[in-house]
Amino acid sequence: MLKRISFLVGLWVILLSACAPDDPYFQDNGIVFNTSYQIKYQAPKNLTEKIDAKLQQFNLSLNPFNPNSIISKVNRNEPVEVDEWFTTVFNKAQEVSRNSGGMFDITAAPLINIWGFGFEKMDEITPEAIDSLKQFVGYQKIRLEGNKVVKDDDRLTLNASALAKGFACDVIAQLLEEEGVTNYMVEIGGEVALNGVNPNGECWRVGIRKPELEDTNRTVTIEEVVQLCKKGGIATSGDYQNFYVKDGKKYAHTINPATGYPAEQNILSSTIVADNCITADAYATAFTAMGLEEAVRVADSIEGLEYFFIYTENSETYKFKYSKGIIQYLPERQALAILENP
Repeated sequence: MLKRISFLVGLWVILLSACAPDDPYFQDNGIVFNTSYQIKYQAPKNLTEKIDAKLQQFNLSLNPFNPNSIISKVNRNEPVEVDEWFTTVFNKAQEVSRNSGGMFDITAAPLINIWGFGFEKMDEITPEAIDSLKQFVGYQKIRLEGNKVVKDDDRLTLNASALAKGFACDVIAQLLEEEGVTNYMVEIGGEVALNGVNPNGECWRVGIRKPELEDTNRTVTIEEVVQLCKKGGIATSGDYQNFYVKDGKKYAHTINPATGYPAEQNILSSTIVADNCITADAYATAFTAMGLEEAVRVADSIEGLEYFFIYTENSETYKFKYSKGIIQYLPERQALAILENP
């Protein structure tokens, strides 16, 4: 499962400054779940207080860094009834775990943590240590019975960060819609839920960051732009800035829950467009761990899921693989196709 290091892995929302002639556009910015957010919407009045209240309510459900959250209490084996948000995230995680053959697993945090940032401790990790952790890692070892979480092993813990931010985008999008808002963009930690148009009256535009094949701090370059007017979610996951090389092999910050070791994978960046952001977020994460061939097979089997993968076959160049359906959201690639096939 992917260990996310940076706040914005690959998506960059391209905001324009012009104003619409009717209701004004408002923009809220802040920090939630240890990451940044920006929310832009057209409305008769500012909705900051309602947005803040909803985010804090969500924080008490699924933020593993908040000791008073439901997920923290579940991890400490305290008696607690889960709410509707926890249930939605848990069920989506189980769905993606099944479809990915377990490469996505919200119980894999202990394996991720033992390797540490940058895998500094890799020479100290033993097979015995990995095997001891694997005893209480596995999505099949936990379930919901009504509104209670049941574990096969009390040592099992959950970290839903790989899809909770995407779901938080959906939650705020729903709030805006309940307030009559039809033009909005909600971005939390690089995941985006949106609908309608931006202040210029144009489709929202979200940039896909160009991978850097060397571990350097370079200026951000946009590789592709996703343009979307209809309601949907966009998420990008990628390990291309967080990897190490050992014995000539490149290992990214993706742990294979089945083996407990870093997964050798060739997808540098996985961008998903879906009907909602929780789905886009979860599958974008899963696909980076699965490798290109298996990711394409699974993605093609899921209705309504569009993908744009940037992958490598060696350490010096990268290539693209994308679904036919995503072309409608890539204006620059559409223009290139027209030039190549007049």
